[in-house]
Amino acid sequence: MPAVGPCFDVAVPSQGYAWWYIDATSADGAYGLTIIAFVGSVFSPYYKFSGRRHPDNHCAINVSLNGPRGSAWAMTERPSTRVDRSASHFSVGPSAMRWDGEALVIDIAEISAPLPYKVRGRVRVIPEMIGSTAFALDPAARHRWHPVAPRAHVEVEMTHPGIGWSGPGYFDSNFGDEPLEDGFNDWHWSRAHLRDDVAVLYEGKRRDGTPFDLALRMDRLGNWHDVIQPAPAALPRTGWLVKRATRADAGSTPRVIKTWIDAPFYARSKLATRLYGENVHAVHESLSLGRFRSPVVQSMLPYRMPRIVW
Repeated sequence: MPAVGPCFDVAVPSQGYAWWYIDATSADGAYGLTIIAFVGSVFSPYYKFSGRRHPDNHCAINVSLNGPRGSAWAMTERPSTRVDRSASHFSVGPSAMRWDGEALVIDIAEISAPLPYKVRGRVRVIPEMIGSTAFALDPAARHRWHPVAPRAHVEVEMTHPGIGWSGPGYFDSNFGDEPLEDGFNDWHWSRAHLRDDVAVLYEGKRRDGTPFDLALRMDRLGNWHDVIQPAPAALPRTGWLVKRATRADAGSTPRVIKTWIDAPFYARSKLATRLYGENVHAVHESLSLGRFRSPVVQSMLPYRMPRIVW
């Protein structure tokens, strides 16, 4: 199915969601950054408790920065009165993303939680490849994935914390017509920049127990090619004992370099691995929606995801 640009004005139905995801690592490998903008925030306890009738009333821009001289986390949910969306612009409170046709510019003005401190800065995502195809993650296409810029150059200038760096990055988006946990029990995802291509690996189990997987490579012309999944490879469980799994060339052993996010139901990590004959670094995530559905986990979420009601 065709898709063009970030589509910030996409219609999100009741019970549904949309998010736009950016990750980047510094050229020296010391820093990692992820930014996710949500409509109908999929992990929001407030959206869930509201009955998920009004996705635009539950929006947030999540910032996670890791590194030796400054780390930060922020994810404050805001109501529709503090949200503005168009095809090329998405603002949530004081933070905003705008697509100018050549780069995605992200202005960050957030407060962390549970310890309150400023998270301020600007990030520019300059695509080196543009994706023009979206992919269904289930037979009914209720959950869809659109890689916007699978390879990009990212420039980070933060005033709080005071750091600046640049390096390779990635930009995609996901859309759904039902809650994520209604569609899936778990998934494992990773992306890696190969010498010429980009590899993206998706696998997991749907809520009905059926498995799914995607293994794709995008060439420099922006064309996606189905490829054979590499061999299964185990990774150590996280501090919260979330199961992690990945794929790698037969005979190789992936290694976790750094776990950027270690949450009760979710982990994002940087890996050293070997894929399609190349030694690469990969960004990897594992998501346990069985864990997410737990009332204990739900009770913990507001401490890291506060909501502003005005």
